[in-house]
Amino acid sequence: MAFNHINNYHNFIESELAKLVKDNLYRRLKLISLGEGKRRCTTGSVDGKDNIINLCSNDYLGLSYNRDILKKTTMYLKQISPCSSRLIAGNRPKMIELEEKLAEHRETEFSLIYPTGYMANLGVITTLADKHTTILSDELNHASIIDGCRLSGAKIIVYRHNDMEHLKQLIQTVFSKKRKIIVTEGVFSMDGDIPKLKQISNIAKEHNALTVVDDAHGDFVFGYSSSTSSPFAGIPSYLGVKDEIDVHTSSLSKGLGCFGGYVASTRQTRELLINKSRQFIYTSALPEHLCISALAALSKVIKGNLQQKLFDNVEFVFSKLSQCGFKLNNNSKSQIIPIIIGQEKKALEFSNQLLDNGIFVQAVRFPTVKKGSARLRISLTALNSKNQLRSAIDTFKMVGKRLEVI
Repeated sequence: MAFNHINNYHNFIESELAKLVKDNLYRRLKLISLGEGKRRCTTGSVDGKDNIINLCSNDYLGLSYNRDILKKTTMYLKQISPCSSRLIAGNRPKMIELEEKLAEHRETEFSLIYPTGYMANLGVITTLADKHTTILSDELNHASIIDGCRLSGAKIIVYRHNDMEHLKQLIQTVFSKKRKIIVTEGVFSMDGDIPKLKQISNIAKEHNALTVVDDAHGDFVFGYSSSTSSPFAGIPSYLGVKDEIDVHTSSLSKGLGCFGGYVASTRQTRELLINKSRQFIYTSALPEHLCISALAALSKVIKGNLQQKLFDNVEFVFSKLSQCGFKLNNNSKSQIIPIIIGQEKKALEFSNQLLDNGIFVQAVRFPTVKKGSARLRISLTALNSKNQLRSAIDTFKMVGKRLEVI
């Protein structure tokens, strides 16, 4: 009996893997090694191929390689991990200091750090929503938002991407006294565009709904260098609606180049998360030396020079790819530039041929995006040189013609 039970699961696993291969959806881990010298942050080795230009990184400002940040991190490295949740024995001074700085950064009352941005989204949504709640979620929201909605037990209503008329129609169907949450990303991670936050906040006010924005890809990148507001505080600040967003979630591992995630909101929200968020309560705390990394990086992002370099690169690459005739998302104004291929098999082949010619860009396929909308997801950094980008554009053009994409 036990043998048959194991054999049944073996057959199931083999069948699932075979289906993924057949549908061109099978994934495997590529082995990445850092390069050497000044360009170690933008070139490296991929599956044994050397001097590969990396256009896959979410380290948008290149801070994960910053020598000052690395030095401060290693100087403070006294313990690998607190080996405890914060509610037991893992709450440390640098965690509190980082939370205070992050609250200042987002101009909220308080913040709370999580081990990852994924866990921050799960923690917020599962704490603030339950079976008596209706969540209205953009159809292109990240998997962490989708999973949080499902785990919460709330009724989930999905509105068409950035379609405010559809959102209005759907929210009007919800019983007026029912708790409502509208959740969206700040920069959509696979499309690179941004939400209509002003309209979303107006709809939320009219219908007494809470607004939650996951700003993982906009935080520390978008915003303004200003004496009157926190510099580069993300999409809500960039769009002038920071005071109208109820709950902000974000990542420390993208624009900030560090590790972890956080929630920024009111004191009461923080207290509720500490007491009810399973993703906060039942996991080890973020190591204190990683809090030091984030604190050191915060002083770097406020200057604005890295953001300027990044958006110079964005404008250059978007313009050149458009001139080549690639199908791009014209609404994307961010460092995420998707080249829409469509067929999963062709997207994989395109990615493989790019790698053979020195360019690393992953093919993104279902379930990350809809079937038939496979793409090459370019994510640029401030440290990509123009020579690297020119070389990459030439390679894109060559492979695009060979595969009859352009």
